[in-house]
Amino acid sequence: MSSDSLTGLHVLITRPTEQQQALRESIESHSGKVLSLPLIEIQALQQADAIQAITEQIQQLGHYQILIFVSSNAAKFAGRLIADSWPQFPPGLSTIAVGPATAKTLSLLLDVDIIQPGDGATSEDLLKLSLLDDVGGKKIAIVRAQGGRELLAETLRARGAQVDYLEAYRRTPVDYDASEFCQRLKTAGVNVLSVTSSESLHRLQTMLADNKEQMSLLPLLVPSERIALQAREIGFAKVVNANGADPENFLRALELLASSN
Repeated sequence: MSSDSLTGLHVLITRPTEQQQALRESIESHSGKVLSLPLIEIQALQQADAIQAITEQIQQLGHYQILIFVSSNAAKFAGRLIADSWPQFPPGLSTIAVGPATAKTLSLLLDVDIIQPGDGATSEDLLKLSLLDDVGGKKIAIVRAQGGRELLAETLRARGAQVDYLEAYRRTPVDYDASEFCQRLKTAGVNVLSVTSSESLHRLQTMLADNKEQMSLLPLLVPSERIALQAREIGFAKVVNANGADPENFLRALELLASSN
């Protein structure tokens, strides 16, 4: 696509501030415009008991057979702790990343081979990996934020694995006045909405409030078919699945959207 392939698009980016730069630069370098209104912020653990818990769990990684990182933030926060605690990575511990952004972060922090799904970047895609088929009796650690989806752990337990969570960071909602939020979208001329998680989708729905009927007619860019289905169920009329939350997939989806218009 040419450097002006996104001309006419003004995209609302709702992903956490520290994860926006690459996408913003990609959109703007292709002549699109961006309005940044993060709906979730990523924060380090603050409670002493939570910090102690993950520190102690990381010291016990040698007892696990599989380690799964379900986001690039999980890789960033826990990867540093693991590197500090294990100058030599535990032998026999297979490391799985949910997608390319997570794998890239891990490769910068840990000297270890990384397994990732060939297609997609969701829990459902992870569960298709052959390594996770026969897990009876194995100990698996899932690195994630505090809280989150249970599908991955529940399925692995049903397959016979012992699964523990290593909760490495927290996700905090960003509060806006709903009327002010919508006014900023209108003033900026936003004509494409985007979210990267179920949590941010429902936060967006809340922020649109009385403007939901009008704003839900705008194209909404999402990272997976699961979130696309949720968006349609709550009334968004034109949902575009980017098949990944990384900037490359989002840019590709935006270019297709721009060309179709």
